[in-house]
Amino acid sequence: DAILFDLGLSSLQLASDRGFSFNTDAPLDMRFDTSTGVTAEEIVNSYPKEELADLIYKLGQEHASRQIAKAIFEARGKGRIASTKQLAEIVTKAKGGRRGRIHPATKTFQALRMAVNDELGSIEQAIPRAIDQLRSGGRLAVISYHSLEDGLVKRIFKEAAKRGLVELITKKPIGPSREEAKTNPRARSAKLRIIQKI
Repeated sequence: DAILFDLGLSSLQLASDRGFSFNTDAPLDMRFDTSTGVTAEEIVNSYPKEELADLIYKLGQEHASRQIAKAIFEARGKGRIASTKQLAEIVTKAKGGRRGRIHPATKTFQALRMAVNDELGSIEQAIPRAIDQLRSGGRLAVISYHSLEDGLVKRIFKEAAKRGLVELITKKPIGPSREEAKTNPRARSAKLRIIQKI
C-alpha cells in the first residue's frame, strides 16, 4: 500500500571506518557492501585521468574536476593514494585551499561514493520494481538529497505516468519548511516526490 525510499546516507555509515567522510582518516573504501565491487581506492589509483575527471564532474557536479583529476594523477605517480586524508588534501590543494562553508573535497567524495555503489543505477532498477509491487491506490514516496537523484526520480515517475501506470501526486517536489531545516540541517536539500498506482 505504501513504499518509502529515503536516499540519504546514514549517519552510521559516515561514522564508519570505510572512508565516506574526510573528517576522519580512514581507508578509501566507500562501499556500502564490503563483500563486493571496486573500492574508491581502486578508482582513484587506476582510472585514466580523463575518465576520473568525467566521473567527478558528472556525479559530483564539480566544476574543478579537470584540476582535481590532474592533481590525483600526479600524486599517484609518487605513491598510492590509500586514505581519505591523503585524497582530501590533494583535492583541497588542487582547488586552491579551504574557502567557504563547504569542504573543497565534498563533491569529489560524493562522486566517488556514488560511482563505487552505482547509486544512480540502483535507483533506476529499484523504483520501477517498487511501482510493480504497489497495489492500485498504493503510493510510492521518494526523498532525495541532490539534483542528480531528484532528476532521475522525476524522469522515472514521469515515464510511469505517461505509460498510465501511476498518477503524479506531487507535480513539484516538496522541500522542508524553514523551521525543519533549522532544527534538522541535514533536511536542507531534501526533496520529496510522490506517485499513486492507478
